[in-house]
Parts: sequence; structure tokens; C-alpha cells
Amino acid sequence: MIEQFGNVFRIPELRKKVLITLGLIALCRVGVYLPIPGIDTSVLKSYFNQFSQSGIGQLLGMVDMFAGGAMSSGAIFGLGVMPYISASIIFQLLVGVVPYLERLQKEGEVGRKKINQYTRIATVGLCLFQAFVMTRTLYTVEFNGVPVIPVYLQGVSFQLMAAILLTTGTMILMWIGEQIEEHGIGSGISIVIMVGIIERLPWAFNQIVQNFTFSVAPAEHQIGIVKLLILLGMFFAIVGGVVYITQGQRRIPIQQAKHTRGRRVYGGQRHFLPLRVNQAGVMPIIFAQSLLIFPAAIMQGIQIRFEPGSVGYWITSRLSGILQEGVLYVMLYILLITFFCYFWTAIQFNPREMSNNMKDYGSFIPGIRPGHRTAEYLESIMGKITLAGAAFLSLIAILPKLVAGGFELNRAIAGFYGGTGLLIIVGVALDMVQRIESHMIMRQYSGFLSGGTRIRGRMG
Repeated sequence: MIEQFGNVFRIPELRKKVLITLGLIALCRVGVYLPIPGIDTSVLKSYFNQFSQSGIGQLLGMVDMFAGGAMSSGAIFGLGVMPYISASIIFQLLVGVVPYLERLQKEGEVGRKKINQYTRIATVGLCLFQAFVMTRTLYTVEFNGVPVIPVYLQGVSFQLMAAILLTTGTMILMWIGEQIEEHGIGSGISIVIMVGIIERLPWAFNQIVQNFTFSVAPAEHQIGIVKLLILLGMFFAIVGGVVYITQGQRRIPIQQAKHTRGRRVYGGQRHFLPLRVNQAGVMPIIFAQSLLIFPAAIMQGIQIRFEPGSVGYWITSRLSGILQEGVLYVMLYILLITFFCYFWTAIQFNPREMSNNMKDYGSFIPGIRPGHRTAEYLESIMGKITLAGAAFLSLIAILPKLVAGGFELNRAIAGFYGGTGLLIIVGVALDMVQRIESHMIMRQYSGFLSGGTRIRGRMG
């Protein structure tokens, strides 16, 4: 393995891409330590540490995870790249609905550039809107009676200044992601998100070390030797399972029809159509979390308007608790993940279009008639695969809650045992390894899994 890493830096082109990627990653971490003027960062950090499980705290915590801790630091990168991702998702949905965007997509590279330009413009609008909403939310956040934003600063001028800074931060992150995509290695925006999530690893490790004891029978909220070994074993098992399912495919055999031209016969090859088990990726969990967090945040916002001990306060607190914990929450979470798995797969995978393309190229599935029958067969197979993918995502989504409750861990630490963070880290890491390996093989070096020797001979 050490020799393979050495081979990465022996290839000039690959070495340049890796160094550019590392430099841009370092640049995207600078903005996390540049706070917005006027925000009391110590109060904001204390609030995040103590009230991370409340409605508003969960909402801010979700933004903070994708922003790499910038939100809890009150930094200019506080919104992260989520507005850009939201704009990209919106335009992906609109491409199948708006004929003009559908025509642009079919134009090739020129059309995609225009759609990307519209996505950037929409990102600016979303950033301004989300920045105003986030700033208004921070007006209500306080710790021990001290507000995050002083009362004398709360006004239109501060909101405008914060919105411009947060929008600028998101656009810088978007530019960094595009530069990584063009000049570096890997998917730029995904790498920016992954780095932000990995940034929490040292903090989580420090928390485990502080609570660790060599005692066989540890006290409450302490981690003994047995519990530590179990947690380590679970972590490696969960990561292995995520890698296995993420790479899992259902391979549909495809037969190409034979064509006779003169005295030569073309075609007749047999290949496979790979259908991914987890076709939707991490998006269903993100959508489900968003839908479940917002009602709880709204309910908590209504709750603070009632006096403690009143009927309204009791009703809103009960509803807020139901929306954040309990069996009903888990059931709604699983149902929403399953729904969005099928919804996202239906957007990304069109069996009728795939069937028509196979028919045009003279390919068919053995035993299945081309055309309508092939589309029905592919739709049936994809429905079964999506159910397995939805079950996998549901299990991964609720694992942090089970680990946190069963082992008495902080939810931020338990988040590395499942959820969006683990899926993003594994998915982006696998993509980077595959891209690096393709460069190495192209330069006559073997990949990470097949030894570190140089391949003999020359490529033609």
C-alpha cells in the first residue's frame, strides 16, 4: 500500500492534480475561521454544544455538518455548499418538466454550460434567502440570557451585511469545487462536503479519549475497554457494509444483435447493464431529515411564545418531542426515506428511454421482447432493487440514534456510525480512489488492489 501511494507522486500529471486538490482543500478551510462581524462565537458554540437536539438546534446542526463546522463558528462559510446543491437538484427536476431545459441538456456541452450558468444564478438567490432566514433564526438563539447577536445590531443593515458575506462564502466554495473538478482529482463539491465532515473526527476522537477508562466496569457515560472494542468493531463492520452496498449492482445480461455487411458479421457480443442497488445515493436521507427537522423547529419557535406551565406550552412541547423522538418519528423517517428513494430513482432512471436506446442500437435482453416489454421488465427489476436500497438507507439513517442510545454516546460522535456523514465520506472516498487508480493504470502502474509494480511493456 505504501508503494502504491508512492506511485501516485511518481506520475507528474497525477502528482499535480493531487497537490492542487490538497491546496484548494486547505483554502476552503480558511473561511471556517473567519467569523461574521457582530456574532458572539463563544455563545454560539455553547448553544450548539448544549441544545443540539432541539428543533432549531437540529436545523442549525444539519447546516453546520455540511458547512464543516462553519455555522457553529459564525463564519462566512456558514451556509456551506448546500444552496448550490439545492439549486442543482431543482434544475435536475426541472429538466424533465421544462421543454427548454430538456432541449438544452440534449445539446451537449454547450447546453450543459448554460444550465450550469442558470444554476449559479439560482444559487445566489437561494443564498440570499437562506442567509436572511438563518440570521433571523440566530436572533432568537441565546445562551444563559446572552444573545448570539447583540440586540443593538439586530436590524436590516446587519442582515444585509451577513447575507452578502454568507453568499460570498458560498460562491467561493462553489468556485473551489469547480476548480477541483477541472484541475484536481475527484468531484469538487462532494470533496468540499467530505472535508467538512472529516474535520469533526479529531473532536469525536478527543471526546472518546476523555471518557475512556481502563476499568472493566466503567461508571455511567464512561467508555470501558469492552465498550471501546465493541465500538471499534461496529465501526469497521458498518463501513464495510456501506462500501459493499454502495458498490453493489444488479447486472442485467444484454445481447447485441448480429449484423452482416458483405462477408463480415458485426455484433453478437454479450455484455451487462449494471443497475446500482443504492441508485439514489444520500439524497433520500437529506430530504427526509429536512422535512422532519422543520416541523420540530417551527413547533419550538411557537413554544417560546407561551409561558412555561401554560396549556399552550405543554401542547407544543409534547408535539415537539413527538416530532424529534419516539416510534412515530422513526416510522415517519423510514417512510420518507423509502418514498424519496423511489422518487429520486424515477427521476434518474427512465426504463422507457433506456429500452428505446437499446432497441435503436440493436441490443436486447435475452428472453424479453424489445420495446414495451423490456421497459416493463427494467421497471420491475429497478423497483425490487430500490426496495433493497431503501431498506439499507433506512438502517444507516437510524443507526446513529440506536448507537447513541445503546452506548450512551454524544449524537455527534454516534453520527460517524451511520447517517449522511458516513455515506458521503465512503462515497466520495471510493470515487477518488477509482479516479486515481484509472490514472495509475493509464500510466502503466497497477492499482491499489493489485500490487505496486510497474506493468511491463508499453501501451500502444
